Parts: sequence; C-alpha cells; structure tokens
Amino acid sequence: MSLNFFKAYDIRGKLGEELDKDMAYRIGRAYAQWLKPKDAVVGGDIRHTSVVLKSALAQGLRDEGVDVLDIGLCGTEEIYFATTHLRAGGGIMVTASHNPVDYNGMKLVREDAKPISGDTGLQDIAAIVEANEFSGVDNNGRGSYLKAGCFADYLAHLEGYVDKAVLRPLRIVVNPGNGAAGPVLDGLESKLPFELVKVNYEPDGSFPNGIPNPLLPGNRAATVGAVMAHRADLGLAWDGDFDRCFFFDETGAFIEGYYIVGLLAAAFLRKQPGAKIIHDPRLIWNTIDICKQFNGRALQSKCGHAFIKEAMRAEDAVYGGEMSAHHYFRDFSYCDSGMIPWLLVAELLSITGKPLSELVNERVARYPCSGEINNRVESAPEVLRRVEERYRDTADSLDKADGLGMNFADWRFNLRASNTEPVIRLNLEALNAGDVERRVAELLVLIKEPLNKCK
Repeated sequence: MSLNFFKAYDIRGKLGEELDKDMAYRIGRAYAQWLKPKDAVVGGDIRHTSVVLKSALAQGLRDEGVDVLDIGLCGTEEIYFATTHLRAGGGIMVTASHNPVDYNGMKLVREDAKPISGDTGLQDIAAIVEANEFSGVDNNGRGSYLKAGCFADYLAHLEGYVDKAVLRPLRIVVNPGNGAAGPVLDGLESKLPFELVKVNYEPDGSFPNGIPNPLLPGNRAATVGAVMAHRADLGLAWDGDFDRCFFFDETGAFIEGYYIVGLLAAAFLRKQPGAKIIHDPRLIWNTIDICKQFNGRALQSKCGHAFIKEAMRAEDAVYGGEMSAHHYFRDFSYCDSGMIPWLLVAELLSITGKPLSELVNERVARYPCSGEINNRVESAPEVLRRVEERYRDTADSLDKADGLGMNFADWRFNLRASNTEPVIRLNLEALNAGDVERRVAELLVLIKEPLNKCK
C-alpha cells in the first residue's frame, strides 16, 4: 500500500483513494502508539469530510488509551494554541488548507505544539499505519472524549500583541475565502476599533467562490474589488485553515510576503530592540537591512515550518518570517499564525499614520525582487549544477544551505528544487528594478536550456 500522502510536513491525500475513515482511525492509533500522549487536542476545518475524519481519528486515539479534547471547527493555529494552553500531550488538525475540494489531510504536533514532520516522527507514524498492527486497550483503559474549548483565551492572546490605545478606526476588507477564519474575525471585531468589510465570509466546505488560495492571482479579484469599492485602508485574505495571511494595500495592490516579513520584523524590533529575527534564504536583503536599522539580529534558516520553528526555539527569536506568508511568533509557542500578522500591521498603520503602500513601496524601491518564479525542468540537479558553474567565478559568495544561493555586489538569487515535483523555484533581488528584470531573463534562459545542449 502506498502512503505517499504522508508528505514532508503533514498528511494530504485524495478522499476515497488515499484518505478515508479507516485511514483516519489508523492514523489516530499510530500517532498514539508512537507519541504515547496522555491526551491530545483535535479540531477540523470547514471541509465537509473534516467532521467524519476527525471522529474516526478520535476513535483511534481513544482505542490507544488517549483522552481526546475536541475543540471543534477551528484553524490550525487554534490547535497550536490549545495544545499549549491546555497542556495537552499533542494535537492534530484535520485540514487540507488550500488543496482541492476532494482532498483532506492532517497536521500533527506534540507537546508545546512542537511540529511532527518527516524527519521528526511523521515517517515513523506512517510505518505504524502501514503495518496496521494494533493491540488496543480494554474498555477500562479506553481514552475519554471531551468537547473542550479555550476560544476566549485564544482571542485574548491575539489582542495582547497590540496596544489597543493606539489603534485607529481603520476600514479593513477581510476575505476568509469561505474558510475557517470567520469565527475568529467575529470574535475580534467587537474588541477592536476596526470596521470589517466581509467578503466570501461564511464558512462553507463546498467553497462556492473557489478554493481559498490567495497566492493564485486569479483568486484575488474579490478582495481587490472590495478594497477599491469601500476605499479600505487594508485588504486581507486567508487560506482555508488561515495559517497564512495575505495583504493588499489601500490601492488594491497585492503585497509580496517578503516585504511583510520586513514590516513585522520592524514592528517587533520597535518594541524589543536587539531581538533576534529568523528569515528564510530566498529573499533576504530587505529583512537584514531592517534588522540593522533597529539593532536586531537577522538569522537565516532553511525554508519550511519545521526548520523555522527549530531555529526559533534554538535562538529564542521573537519573530520568524517566510516569504510564503508563514509568520512565526515566540509568544505563540514559536508557531505560525495568520491572525497575529494583520493585527501588527494594523497597529503599524495606526502608529505611523502612513498608508500601507507608502510603508511597502519605499522598501520595494530599495530592494526590488522577482517574487517566486517556478519552472518545470527535466533535471533539477543538472540545472543547479550548470547555474553554479556559470556564476561561480564572479559570485562574491555561495550558499548551499538550502538550494543554491549566490551573492554579488548588486544582486543575488536563490534557486531551489521542489521536494514533490520536477520544478525549480527562482527568487532574485537586486538594487534596482532594471537589474531584476535583466538578471531574471538571463537565468531563465539558463534554467530552460535543454539537457542535450549542456552535455
């Protein structure tokens, strides 16, 4: 039996073919057998199958003697919060985030919301699932089931990231994409002085307005239109389990996640000068420059939530950010949140009195970038080899910690191979926009060059 739906960081499978009630039950038992927690938090997103899969998962946990704390409909970050806040031995979120409607999956953590990924236990759990050998416990040792909740405490925690006394009555467009973010936004709305303009708001697992994935340009029109129509100060959109938050300025322009990392680094360093900030290796100059301005320490980590969280804990960093719109916070168990970022940006808009476009555009002008450019290739290792060979003699430095990074006096790039498909991902930045365009064109010719021309 193939268990390819156990991915590098989570579980994502096609319903009926890879993931069903039986498989969810086995995952529950395998997780319990491997981790041996006393209790575990479970929750699920708005997909129609999440309730059924969560129930089967809970049965598997209970049949291994684990007490189940079910927090119901939620986002992934609520599992992180509840696992830590309730001092549970672990937590499992049933979600497929932005995957197609015929998929579902799970994200697993242990105590203190520490991630369980491919190299920290997920493949061990997969092996137990595949063996399908469970002894179980008798009824007297079977785990209990409790509908638990700490929603009010979670909201209070979110509020604690901003000074409500400085917040201005901003008009903000919020687009959960019919995902799970709506109830949290409702909870915050009465506590904050913001006017929320709601788009694609009601949780609906049939996704009547398309799969919630704002990274796709085609999925941004509703948010942009609402920002323009309501003359909003800010536009926000989330994926299905709202662990990623995407920003639009007051003109409706989509903001690259790279520049949001810089804004959030500045937000923390204003309050905690000298603090450590973790960033990924794809685009770095803007973040490093902002950290220097505020006497902070910029530290690089490999891409991916498991690596970022590990670096956050090791360095006790106050904040970590990836250009992919994942943002991590020390006081949130070093985990990623899609709610904390927009609260901090709204506070920044309130304090500075500047529109988001002004805050971002001055950084874009100083450190323009390409954004991530994906290319299908015959052989990713061969592409990396020939690109390194082409630029090795002229580069100021070379970084192979995560893909191929090469730095020059006035430009740099990072080239990474996908873990799951024959794709090369290019990110490039320079000191002027013209050089970005020229160097991207130069690299794309090299990346797309047929193999037989390089032999």
